[in-house]
Amino acid sequence: MSDIVLRFARVSREYRSGDGVVRALDAVSFEVAAGEMVAVMGPSGSGKSTLLALAGGLDSPTSGSVSVEAIELGGLNPTALARLRRDQIGYVFQDYNLVTDLTVAENVALPRELAGVGSRAARREAQAALAEVGMDDLAHRFPDQLSGGQQQRVAIARALIGQRRLVLADEPTGALDSHTSEAVLEVLRDRVAAGAAGVMVTHEPRYASWADRTIFLRDGRLVDSTGPRTVPEHLLGSDA
Repeated sequence: MSDIVLRFARVSREYRSGDGVVRALDAVSFEVAAGEMVAVMGPSGSGKSTLLALAGGLDSPTSGSVSVEAIELGGLNPTALARLRRDQIGYVFQDYNLVTDLTVAENVALPRELAGVGSRAARREAQAALAEVGMDDLAHRFPDQLSGGQQQRVAIARALIGQRRLVLADEPTGALDSHTSEAVLEVLRDRVAAGAAGVMVTHEPRYASWADRTIFLRDGRLVDSTGPRTVPEHLLGSDA
């Protein structure tokens, strides 16, 4: 596979729990190329959120390495890591993480302004990103004036603004109805088709079918990988 954007090489992550140790990920290896979307599925507690946090540089592995654009995240100092996350990685959080005191447009423009882009140019980019998710007419509102689904779309616009090479999404359709979910997935697919790499955690097989490939986690281990529309039910568990 050429033009690898994200690479996990035997990545493990352990956490202390009381007197013991919990291994959230266990020697996980996989790659995601530019132009490819990968869905991540598995039961609750299988390591999906840990995987996404490591991919986004929000956490560090206990062993193994995570690389973005051939840059090993563990080798970066905090300033360089923050810059790479700001410039190269778009992250859609389950709980939106919008700044309540900023308008919708200001929230979306914020990563670009922090990257040194002028305010006017950042606002133009924000308006374009909001148009992609059908939220440009609400750019002047504040997050607490929006529904949960609308806030999720704003969070997705913020993740897509600029030339992000890696887009990470944690249940991006969780607060959306079926129609809006499909519209959002179309936006993510378009961005991937334009050259980004995408990783999406989901518990819905119908949404995983939008991905080029689905990987399955169980007890922190990568137990299977398959193409779209072939999600084996026995791998999902009762609360996947």
